[in-house]
Amino acid sequence: MPYDPSAFPPFAVTVDLVVLTVRRHALCALAVRRGEPPFQGRWALPGGFVRADEDLSQAAARELAEETGLRAHDPDAPAQDNGAHLEQLATYGDPKRDPRMRVVSVAHLALAPDLPAPRAGGDASNARWAPVEELLQRDGYGRDGEPVAPLAFDHAQILADGVERARSKIEYSSLATAFCPPEFTVGELRRVYEAVWAVALDPRNFHRKVTGTPGFLVPTGGTTTRQGGRPAQLFRAGGATLLNPPMLRPEV
Repeated sequence: MPYDPSAFPPFAVTVDLVVLTVRRHALCALAVRRGEPPFQGRWALPGGFVRADEDLSQAAARELAEETGLRAHDPDAPAQDNGAHLEQLATYGDPKRDPRMRVVSVAHLALAPDLPAPRAGGDASNARWAPVEELLQRDGYGRDGEPVAPLAFDHAQILADGVERARSKIEYSSLATAFCPPEFTVGELRRVYEAVWAVALDPRNFHRKVTGTPGFLVPTGGTTTRQGGRPAQLFRAGGATLLNPPMLRPEV
């Protein structure tokens, strides 16, 4: 029997983005308010349909650029100015996840240093950075006094999966430096770990671990007083992608 495409139901493919950054010492995600049905007026993760002439990574990079102005860079290559770490997270294909039609979403995780106020694009009417704990609330009120409603579609699950991916990967990889500027202090890196893990870390123990892990940090030779107090030594990310020994997450 020849292959007959019409024998199979049509479906669409989208990319959804979990874009994480650290703002005001809190782990925040980019959220957009939907301007069109379905879920009009509800907050959601940014994303969109994959175009006929692009692959998944191209679609994710395009959506990232449209929503944040950032370009994605290869995590194995040196960081680029105004670049962001972008990796594929997971695939979500519940037949009822989108009321319009059968839609399979390939979610991606993006990490970047403290980012400016976002701009809404596409079918979004508004965009904002929000603490992940607030976005994952199921009831109550947010910081702005607005009643909390669950994220649209299955985006709460996608966000939770993305946050856990980030929390686990900074244990054994150098991914935490993706939240930092090209040159940073050990204190700034520690605050990234504290924000992502939602714990307080001992400054001396943290300093000893990160500076004693081969290939994790490289001194730049410079110092800064931008955090106040005495000049602090500046570092950049080293060449190590895996940390040995790992930075174990404290039990809460």
